[in-house]
Amino acid sequence: MKRNPMTLRGAEALRSELKRLKTEDRPRVIKAIAEARSHGDLSENAEYHAAREQQGFIEGRIGEIEAKLSTAEIIDPSAMASSGKVVFGATVDVENQDDGKTISYQIVGEDEADIKAARISITSPIARALVGKSAGDVVDVTAPGGTHSYEIVKVRYI
Repeated sequence: MKRNPMTLRGAEALRSELKRLKTEDRPRVIKAIAEARSHGDLSENAEYHAAREQQGFIEGRIGEIEAKLSTAEIIDPSAMASSGKVVFGATVDVENQDDGKTISYQIVGEDEADIKAARISITSPIARALVGKSAGDVVDVTAPGGTHSYEIVKVRYI
C-alpha cells in the first residue's frame, strides 16, 4: 500500500472537513431530499435532482478523505531531529539567484499544497530539487517557465 505523506496540520484539516461533511452537510442534504420528495413527481422535480447530485458529491468527498487518511503517513516537522537537510515538512528559505528575492516554502504533501500560502508539494520541481540539500547549497530548478537557480539560505523544522 502506497503511503501518503502529510503534515500534522494537513491531516487535521482533512479530519475537520470530514467531520463537517458527516455532521453538517450530509444531514442537511438528506433533509433536502426528503423535503423535495414530499413535493410529489420526482421526474420533474429540480430540487430533488439537485439535492441528489449534491449528496453524490458529499459521499464521494467523504470516501476520498477517508481513503487519504487511511494511507496517511503523518509527519510532524517540529519533532524532527535538526539535521540541516531539506526534508518533507521542512520550511526552506531560498534566494532566487536571478533577482535576489528571498522566499520561504514549506514542503508538504500533494493534498496540502497551496502556493499562495507558500506550501509546495513534495512532487513539485522545486521541492524535488531542494530535498536532501542544506543551507548554502545552490540548486537549479527546471520549471515550465525556464530554469532558475536558488540558494538555500535557511532550513527550519517548524
